[in-house]
Amino acid sequence: MDYICEATSYATMNRCLLLVLLMAIGFTSCIPHKDTLYLQTKDESSSDTLQLAKEQPKPYRVQINDVLNIRIKVLDQNNASIFNPISEAGVLQATSEERAYFDGFTVDDHGNIRFPQLGKLNVLGYTLEEIQGMIEELLLKEQFKETANIFVSVKLAGLRYTTMGEIGNTGVQVIFKDKVNIFEAIASSGEIPVTGDKKDVLIIRQYPHGQEIHHVDLTDIKVMDSPYYYIMPNDMIYVKPLKQKSWGTGTTGRETLASIVAVMSLVTTTILLINRL
Repeated sequence: MDYICEATSYATMNRCLLLVLLMAIGFTSCIPHKDTLYLQTKDESSSDTLQLAKEQPKPYRVQINDVLNIRIKVLDQNNASIFNPISEAGVLQATSEERAYFDGFTVDDHGNIRFPQLGKLNVLGYTLEEIQGMIEELLLKEQFKETANIFVSVKLAGLRYTTMGEIGNTGVQVIFKDKVNIFEAIASSGEIPVTGDKKDVLIIRQYPHGQEIHHVDLTDIKVMDSPYYYIMPNDMIYVKPLKQKSWGTGTTGRETLASIVAVMSLVTTTILLINRL
């Protein structure tokens, strides 16, 4: 009789320990609601409106492998046709990105582009406005007169960036805008799922001296005041997965509860079968 009571007490204790363990797993595996929200006000301010001195992005300076879209306009546009490439018939059906590649001017490994009539131009490290002024000055000097009313337009052939990790669409993305902030870039890439770490998103940025890694917290509204709020061409955005994803116990309270109930049912059934032996 004492043996039976001791066995029953031991089984009860095991169930209690198991229950405590499963509850601990449940509390640690759920992703907190605050970790899923963007732009939270994390200080003690009760104001409904937060004024942020948003830092304006510095003018972009051209890098190797950039593709420039350069267009020349004059009073007699026939005189400028050689400067404005037109896609061949087979390329006309291509996407905007593909046409930009074929019609654009790619910056080579030495920082040069090959421009009609002007030959090689070194544009590495120059802003788009500076390149525009450079080409206009050379054309007026060598090709046109002041009366031609020359107009030069220089743009990047789309803002290219790469997304990696826990995000909807990974790979190279292109947005045809001059300025793109981090939220626009993520929204165009399929959004960050619940299992993505919004509190520590990495931006790997190209510089003349090499690459640097910057950390941004998208759950904090002060990210809008960050110098990395606006992405730059050739940025890489990496979203780390949360630990809860690798644990596999569920990302929401409902999923975690279902996992716990399933495990408890399995363990209870196993204990009952053992006790009957």
